[in-house]
Amino acid sequence: MSVGGSYDCITKTPLGDQKGVLTVVPGDGDSFTGNITGDLGSMDIRDGRISGNTLSWQMKMTMPMPMDLDCTATVEGDVITGKVKAGMFGTMDLTGTRRA
Repeated sequence: MSVGGSYDCITKTPLGDQKGVLTVVPGDGDSFTGNITGDLGSMDIRDGRISGNTLSWQMKMTMPMPMDLDCTATVEGDVITGKVKAGMFGTMDLTGTRRA
C-alpha cells in the first residue's frame, strides 16, 4: 500500500494536543511533497523522503513562534506514527489514521 494520502493526525505538544490533516503526495523516486493543516494554519513539507514505509521531512512553523521542525513517521496500513523534533521544546509524538 502506498504511503500517499491524507491522515487525521494529533501531535502531543507542550500546548496540548494539536489536530491536523497531514497530506502526503509521493513524487519521483523517493521524494514526496504535501502539507499539514490545522488550528495553527498550514505548513508545507520540505525535503520529503520516503524509504519503504518510513517518511522523513522538515517544516517551518510560524505560529505561535517561528521554529524549524524535523519529522519522521512510519505508515503501517492506515495508521501513521512518528516524532516531531521542535528545537528547544524537544520531541513530540505524532499519531494518525488515513482518511477514507
